[in-house]
Amino acid sequence: MNQTSSARPPGAPQRPIPQRERSRSPTTVMRAKPFTVIRRILLYFILITGSVFMLLPFVWLIRSSLMGTSQIFVFPPEWIPAPFQWSNYPEALTSVPFGRYFLNTFIIEVCVLAGVMVTSIISAFTFARLRWPGRQLIFSLLIGSMMLPYAVTLIPTFVMWRELGGLNTFLPLIVPAWFGGGAFNIFLMRQFMLTIPRDLDEAAYMDGGTPLTVLWRVIVPLCSPALIVIGIFTFIDVWNDFLGPIIYLSDEKHFTLALGLATFRGLNNTNWPYLMAASSTILAPVVLLFFIGQRYFIEGITLTGIKG
Repeated sequence: MNQTSSARPPGAPQRPIPQRERSRSPTTVMRAKPFTVIRRILLYFILITGSVFMLLPFVWLIRSSLMGTSQIFVFPPEWIPAPFQWSNYPEALTSVPFGRYFLNTFIIEVCVLAGVMVTSIISAFTFARLRWPGRQLIFSLLIGSMMLPYAVTLIPTFVMWRELGGLNTFLPLIVPAWFGGGAFNIFLMRQFMLTIPRDLDEAAYMDGGTPLTVLWRVIVPLCSPALIVIGIFTFIDVWNDFLGPIIYLSDEKHFTLALGLATFRGLNNTNWPYLMAASSTILAPVVLLFFIGQRYFIEGITLTGIKG
C-alpha cells in the first residue's frame, strides 16, 4: 500500500478519478505533445513574420536617410547604403532652424501635457467618485462627442480663434487641453478610477478629508499607470500634430517640428535624404519614450475597463 492510501482513514471512500484524467493516458499525452510544439512554432512564425512587415517602413526610413536621392529609388531596391552618407543628418538639421522648431514643440508639449493631466483627472474624479444630478447623462454626452469628426468643428473653431485674436499664436494649440483634457482621456481615467476600492475614500472622509484631499492624497498616487498611458498618448499626438499648427501658425518662427519637416518638400523638388534623416531624428524621442514607459503603458491599458 502506498503512502496516499495509508494516510486515508479506514472506511473512507476512495477519491474518484475525474473522467478527463482517466481519458488522458500516457499515450494520449505523448501524442498531444508534438501538436503543442507545432502550434507554438506556427505562432512564433506568424509573430515574427508580422514583426518583419511592421518594421519594414522603419528600416526603409533609416536606410534612405543614409543614401543619396538616386540610390533611394533605384529598382530593385538596395537595402545597404553604399557608401553610408552620415553627413545627411547634420546637414538636414542645420539647413533649417530645427532648434527653434524643437523649442516651439517643447513649449506646446509641456503646456498641453500639464493641462491634460490636471483637468482630465479632475473631470474623471467627478464622474467616478462623486454623486451629483445628471452625472450619467453628461458622461453619455461626453462619450458621444468622441464620435464627432474633427473636421466638423474645424471651421467654427478657427472662426472663434480668429475673432479672439489667437491666430499665429500657440493659444489654439494649448488652451483646449485645459478644458477637460479630451473625452478619451477622461473616459480612460474614469474607468481606471472605478477599479480603486471606495473603502479608501471612506477612510479619508472619516479622518476629516475633503473630496480634494481624497483626489490628491488617495486617487492620484494610485492612478500612475493610467496617467502614464495618457501622457504617452498626449505626447505622441502633440509631437506628430501637423493639422493644428498648419491651420493656426503662419509665421516660420512659430513652426513646430512637424511643419519643419514639410519645408523639405517643394512644388518641384523634394530633398528626400534630408527629409528621411530629419524624420529619423524626430522619431527617436517617441520610440525612446515608448520603450521607457512600455511596462506602465501595458499595465494601464490592461487594468482600465475591468470595472465600468
